[in-house]
Amino acid sequence: MSSEYLNIGPTPADEECQQLGENFDSRKAAIEMKVFKNQLLRQFGNPPDGATIKVKSFPHDYGSYSEVCVVFDTESRAAVEYAYKVESESPANWDDTARTELEFAMLTLEIER
Repeated sequence: MSSEYLNIGPTPADEECQQLGENFDSRKAAIEMKVFKNQLLRQFGNPPDGATIKVKSFPHDYGSYSEVCVVFDTESRAAVEYAYKVESESPANWDDTARTELEFAMLTLEIER
């Protein structure tokens, strides 16, 4: 099995996200990526054998950052097709369900502080 990944992003392309730097909130970033992953699963369905949607961490000059990625077995045609479909058709904006999930999760986060 030969595994590769495609970076999809921390959030839909046209949405704001937590930025590394002074005001970065890792808890909010984790929520955004979980909600984005859920949206991708709603839109594209469960990945076939040999593929998965996951949050992957990467090193950066300011620490590390994470993105939602599709990890796939390059020897599985179904996994490769799924990964490239997610990459090419990834949503530009949150859907209604994602907006609701974000509002609830961020409100819960504020209450816990």
